[in-house]
Amino acid sequence: MYKTYDYASILAPYIKGLIEEKRSLGFSYQTEAYILKLFDDYWIEKGYAVASITRESLEDWMVQRKTEGRHYRDQRVSFVRQLSLYMCSLGIDSYSPKGFVRSVNAVQHIYSDDEICELFKVIDSYKSQNSDPSLQRLSVQYKILFRLILCCGLRISEACCLRIQDVDFEKGILTINHSKGDRNRLVYIPDDLLSPCHEYYVWTKTMLAFEPYWLFPAKNPDSHISNTSVEARFNKFLKATSFMDDCDKKPTIHGLRHTFVVKRLNKWMEQGISLDAMMPYLSKYLGHNGSIDTLYYYHHVADAFRIVREKDTVANDVIPEVTI
Repeated sequence: MYKTYDYASILAPYIKGLIEEKRSLGFSYQTEAYILKLFDDYWIEKGYAVASITRESLEDWMVQRKTEGRHYRDQRVSFVRQLSLYMCSLGIDSYSPKGFVRSVNAVQHIYSDDEICELFKVIDSYKSQNSDPSLQRLSVQYKILFRLILCCGLRISEACCLRIQDVDFEKGILTINHSKGDRNRLVYIPDDLLSPCHEYYVWTKTMLAFEPYWLFPAKNPDSHISNTSVEARFNKFLKATSFMDDCDKKPTIHGLRHTFVVKRLNKWMEQGISLDAMMPYLSKYLGHNGSIDTLYYYHHVADAFRIVREKDTVANDVIPEVTI
């Protein structure tokens, strides 16, 4: 079940064709479909009546807007590049943007235990002032959704796109399908979070008066809650905390995933558990290519160096010896 958009520009047949092709290969193509809808609107707004993409027609589209980060801008350009390549495969001469600047992976703020406690007090105390039952439902969803991201190390898109059929409440397992790199994996839910998840599911089913398709349905339950709306609400929660303005790096929702990794590695190191033995499992759990991607989450973390100093017999697993 995918959210559908009404594409109306002269490029609409090709946009629909690209989406159908990607989904036939198993990709959800949800965010891409939304961005391509924005591009469809852009094409109409510009008055372009030719079914071919040129460098000139993309000039305004490729500009980074004041309200967006470079990563989001690069995504917009990348998705249109896929459309252009698809059109080229059909024999239509179309310009494919190359060499646009990709954002570097930013060092994330790692939340301390005190910050996590304060943040979730804010999240748990939130109640929508709107009497609309669907908005009241969303306020309850946040309590579970953000805990899943933190306690299971999920990406925001993975959490938002969870279907009921992806959750095994009996065994406490999430099935993550077609995530980054088109990987599938199983993620275990911590025991102390499994019961609240099931209670939330039963409550949601009662509120909707039917079996939901999505674990976190949007205001319109036919769709799942969107990444952008979740990020916007999370930023409002952050602003209500006392630590937000004192952080050297802007806290983000993705930082919850990084925090999960750091705390897990710290715990293993404190227990003297070999990272060599455990890193492949953690990388698989997170949906990474390998241990190097996972260890990247650990760099520039102040608390890491305390653990390394205390457990320097394990330090060589993380920090290789430098020879001159």
